[in-house]
Amino acid sequence: MIFDFYGTLARWRERHDANYPAVFAAHGYELPDDVLTAYFDRYDGIAHAEHSVDAVAYEAWVRSRLGDLTTACDVSEDDRDRIIAALRDSDQDEMVAYPEAASTLQELRQQGWLIGVCSNWGWELDAFLAQVELLSLVDSAVTSARAGARKPHPVIFHHTAERLGVTLDEVVFVGDSWRPDVEGPRSLGMTAVHVWRDEERGDVQPPDLMEGTYRVGDLSEIPALLSSLSR
Repeated sequence: MIFDFYGTLARWRERHDANYPAVFAAHGYELPDDVLTAYFDRYDGIAHAEHSVDAVAYEAWVRSRLGDLTTACDVSEDDRDRIIAALRDSDQDEMVAYPEAASTLQELRQQGWLIGVCSNWGWELDAFLAQVELLSLVDSAVTSARAGARKPHPVIFHHTAERLGVTLDEVVFVGDSWRPDVEGPRSLGMTAVHVWRDEERGDVQPPDLMEGTYRVGDLSEIPALLSSLSR
């Protein structure tokens, strides 16, 4: 079984889901929702092996991307470097696991499941897993930074499955983001479980499920779901 990390297993301790807009606002600029959405959409699903040769190269690419974001928000040259540095600082804020994450992973491991994590994340995912006290419950963790491709690109999914020693058709993939964590895995033959926490979504309605996809309100529902699927 493979899990997404942020929004699925863990979240920021301070619930600042809009932390990038807050950084821009603190410096006197606006980051509109559509600009931020377009920024993430631009990079999801791409391969970037040339930027993943080592941590230094990857960090340079991240800062270049953030530079493009500041340009889209008409940030002056005088403020650009300060905002990029503040954005990177916000990416290192403290995280916590969702309350049910550890107990769910423990139960799944007792049932014989191997546990992987596959995340569009930086070089330091193991450190964050340790911070949220989940590292010992994970058999393998793969990030886009190290794999050289971002979900839903097939490369990162294949790499994660290979690290676990399983085939994609054996994988149940669990995540909160529709395209990277549901559509992407399902297109490669994985069973996909969409995590939809109502308290985080407000009035937004979830996408319609397709064949081979399921939805849970939190991770504690997964063992029961798996039992129903195996009948």
